[in-house]
Amino acid sequence: MGSVLDWVVEVMRTLGAPGVGLATALETVFPPVPSEVVLPLAGYTASQGHYGLLAAITWATVGSLVGAFVLYWLGALWGAERLEAMAERIPLLHARDVERAISWFGRNGRSAIFLGRLVPGVRSFISIPAGIDRMPVLRFALYTTAGSLLWNSALIVAGYELGAQWHRVEAYVGEASVVIYAVLGVAVLWFVVRRLVRRSQQTAVER
Repeated sequence: MGSVLDWVVEVMRTLGAPGVGLATALETVFPPVPSEVVLPLAGYTASQGHYGLLAAITWATVGSLVGAFVLYWLGALWGAERLEAMAERIPLLHARDVERAISWFGRNGRSAIFLGRLVPGVRSFISIPAGIDRMPVLRFALYTTAGSLLWNSALIVAGYELGAQWHRVEAYVGEASVVIYAVLGVAVLWFVVRRLVRRSQQTAVER
């Protein structure tokens, strides 16, 4: 990670605030270094006078939006039919599971996009189902911008205030991520167990 981090620092110092946008866009699509590192580092670099705090937040949000749209269009190009066909080849999954997920996203997409941008590990990939569902572009842009602005502001300001101790932000976010991943793990386990029980019941009835 060290070499990538050095590159990020060099980009920010050379290009200024637009470099923050570039690093954030790349992190969103190809996350070699998580935003929990990039954004506080951007705040610290701003505190060194390379660019302004507001400029850093603005460009980071622009970068987040650009990266999110790349994943959105990938989801749109992939489409529901291909995803359903893939689900049929995965144990314990069916095409109807994808249909239900897309239906749920259609009803709760705005909240999912906004809140998803605040969840580490989810914030990038939440754009893909939005593309599959073909969420209206302006609506997607609005909620992505709102969620990204909140997330980016919090981490950049934290890095700005902590100065040379900017790396402590990653530790704090990491602790919260453990809880989130634990909840997601329980949800996946519940899904698998329920599916196995249902399959065993169907087998018993067929016999």
